[in-house]
Amino acid sequence: MNYQHKGLASGRWEELSLAEQMANIGSEVSRALNWQSKDNKELSRKASVRVLELLDLSLDSARSFPQRKEFARVREAMADYFYGSNQFASSEVLWRKYFGHFNYLARRKF
Repeated sequence: MNYQHKGLASGRWEELSLAEQMANIGSEVSRALNWQSKDNKELSRKASVRVLELLDLSLDSARSFPQRKEFARVREAMADYFYGSNQFASSEVLWRKYFGHFNYLARRKF
C-alpha cells in the first residue's frame, strides 16, 4: 500500500498510545472538515483518505479487542460521513467533540 504517512506506517504508529493515535486522527478529521466547510472537495477528500489510512494503521496495531472495536466503528462512521449517505447522522460538531476529548488526553500524557 502507498501510505501518505510513511514514517508512521513503518512502525512509529504502534508506539503511540490510544489517546495519541486518536488525537492524530482527529487532526486529520479537523483538516477534512475545515476544507469541507470551505467547499474545497479535493482537499477535503485527500484529508479524509488520510483519516481512513490512520484508522487502518490503528486497526492493525490495536492492542485489545475493545480498541479494535472502537477503531472499526469510528472508521465505519467516518467512511459513511465523508463517502456514504451519513446513515449514522454524524455532524461536524459531533466529530470535533469526539476527537477533542482524545486531544485533551494526549496533551496530558495520560
